[in-house]
Amino acid sequence: MPEIKTEQFFAASAAAMKNPKLRRALDRVGSGFDVARISAIDEVTPEVWEQWRQQGRDIKVHTIEHLDYYLDLLYTNVTAAGGQLHFANDASQANEIVAHIARTRNVKVATKSKSMVSEELELNPVLEAIGVEVWETDLGEYIIQLAKETPSHLVAPALHKSKEDVAELFTEKLGIPYDEDIFHMAATARTVLRDKFMEADLGISGANFVVAETGTLVIITNEGNGRLCTSAPRIHIGITGMEKVIPSMQDLAVFLRLLPRSATGQRITSYVSMITGPRRSDDEDGPEEFHLVLVDNGRSRMLADPALREALNCIRCGACLNICPVYQRIGGHAYGWVYPGPIGAVVSPMLIGLKQAKELPQASSLCGACREVCPVKIDIPRMLLDLRHKSAESPDKSQRSAKAAERTVARLYAMLMSSPRLLRLAVRCGRFLQKAERFIPFFSPLSKDGKWIKNAPLPPLSKWTRSRDLPTLPKQTFHEVWQKELSRDDS
Repeated sequence: MPEIKTEQFFAASAAAMKNPKLRRALDRVGSGFDVARISAIDEVTPEVWEQWRQQGRDIKVHTIEHLDYYLDLLYTNVTAAGGQLHFANDASQANEIVAHIARTRNVKVATKSKSMVSEELELNPVLEAIGVEVWETDLGEYIIQLAKETPSHLVAPALHKSKEDVAELFTEKLGIPYDEDIFHMAATARTVLRDKFMEADLGISGANFVVAETGTLVIITNEGNGRLCTSAPRIHIGITGMEKVIPSMQDLAVFLRLLPRSATGQRITSYVSMITGPRRSDDEDGPEEFHLVLVDNGRSRMLADPALREALNCIRCGACLNICPVYQRIGGHAYGWVYPGPIGAVVSPMLIGLKQAKELPQASSLCGACREVCPVKIDIPRMLLDLRHKSAESPDKSQRSAKAAERTVARLYAMLMSSPRLLRLAVRCGRFLQKAERFIPFFSPLSKDGKWIKNAPLPPLSKWTRSRDLPTLPKQTFHEVWQKELSRDDS
């Protein structure tokens, strides 16, 4: 699996916020996606869009609840179409399945269409270790392959790079003159990759959806590389998570309306490729072998948790990233693993372990924007709160990461807020300290106007005021004002 750096989230996010290049890239591309999404949705009535969203949600909920049935149906129909279906429990098993196919078929060159699951598995180094050349052919993936980086966005993996960054990268890695012209850079990548398409023995793709009733793998792209990867080589391997299964072609029609509008603001993408088994005798092209690898790798844990199962409904449109105020400030790499943004803050802890990714559920203001834009109505804020609760108070020690001191402080805070008498006493003490700051230098956290605490001397307030101001305590609490108004009315 890719190197996991989720424990470095706070340091990485602080560094990202100080990176002006990243800020410009995020402002330009992320907001552009969201504007396009809104424009595409505005073409249909709000009632129709909400109807599509509800249909998409209902389909995903139904499929996940009956996943065993649809996986069995998928196996039957993939096999009937002449393909082979493999189920991998974890990353090592999935990598071994693909490596075995490559070894036994004497594969020398593999071309890849975009696949987040293959990034999750870190498949490329496994194939390279057995002598297979691996070429990412999606332009964004090709750029980050040259840069030896992971994707920073679910839809636009090289979103964090400017045209100047790419021009420098192409000059360094491809030995071409420096050229910032986007058309010329795309043409260069096309020239390099064209020969690889023709040389490839193996094509590897992800899948946006897998249709159980026909055994069909569906890829939605805006580049022709997906079709070349799945049709030109003699072997095609599709790799995807087991949650990508949907029941029928009729259900697919719903998602073809939802996904492009939510991801890139298009009515439909340039290419919708549907692959059902290997080439037939009367087909002009297509692979001789078709393999579908369905990956668990922690998804069954999500399936078994009623509070987090909903995350399996995700169709990887990236809309929640484009609207998230946290992602817009720090980008994708700060999250420290393959899946960034709000949905990544839910998925990553479940796939790699909550203790290892304990900081990610905190990476949210809980504003609810991600829930509002999600095309299948995933309640991400609720799941983030559940993960925070598990991190603090789960009886399972493998999930609980909060220190004993933090849990004690939380209990004391709960006790304080649930006791009117203690709360009144605490307010009086706070007011006394606010007044004491005039006479005691240690208590001097107030600004000149006396309305904001800018640098509190003691934790936990000191941590809060390190990055934001805190209002001072008012002269009267709401309860005191209420009591005064009641007594005035009685008189």
